Amino acid sequence: MVRAVERAAALLKAFSPGHSRLTLTELARATALDKGTARRLLHTLAAVDFIHVDQQSQTYALGAAVLMLAPAVSVGGDLREIAAPFLTRIAETTGATAFLWVYHQGEALCIDRVRARSLHIDTPWATIGGRIGLNYAGGARTLLAYIDAAERERVLAGPLTPMTSFTQVDPAVLRADSAAIRARGWVLAVDDYVVGLAGLGVPIFDRNGAFVASLSITTLTSRLVREDGSPRYLDSLIDAAAEIGASLQP
Repeated sequence: MVRAVERAAALLKAFSPGHSRLTLTELARATALDKGTARRLLHTLAAVDFIHVDQQSQTYALGAAVLMLAPAVSVGGDLREIAAPFLTRIAETTGATAFLWVYHQGEALCIDRVRARSLHIDTPWATIGGRIGLNYAGGARTLLAYIDAAERERVLAGPLTPMTSFTQVDPAVLRADSAAIRARGWVLAVDDYVVGLAGLGVPIFDRNGAFVASLSITTLTSRLVREDGSPRYLDSLIDAAAEIGASLQP
């Protein structure tokens, strides 16, 4: 492995939806590089438009070249294309934000998102390309339930980050929760990512029955959860997941 390329990649991966602008100190800390090395690599990346430097604030951000490469990303390509109209339909009919998630290196990776036009609740922490832990949120907890058992155990070995006081971080409880999700076929996650919001997640299987992704919606808890604790829109989500899966090539 070429060390300079590895270090440059680490700098690019330090950015996230919640940390789109970073200082040199923050980047050096995130990548365990000294400031001199980080600065030289950042200037090289800036020269080829992978990094944008804001001279006034002395911060760095991803450059236009990253955006130009995004359409060529192969992760979930066919899945995204097939699922796109269903996400739009779900967002329009439920008034919630619809998400498409895949498992990637121990985290939930958002590969598509459609925001509802009728309810302006932004979710900047879960944009396309955003990654979150598997112990909270409807889509992510669905992934945890359906990934390979050995992979699930690696995730449960930690670290497991608590996002709110309702986030579960006990591996034994999460293991039992995953079994219950598989038996039930869906998960309702309430206040475990952001207090006041709830998420509903279901699995997507291809025509051979292989698990490929999760489909979820997020909105205000009061809009998603009935007084008896059951979720609204479950049938719509299950039907959409089945239609997406039926269109996927094994």
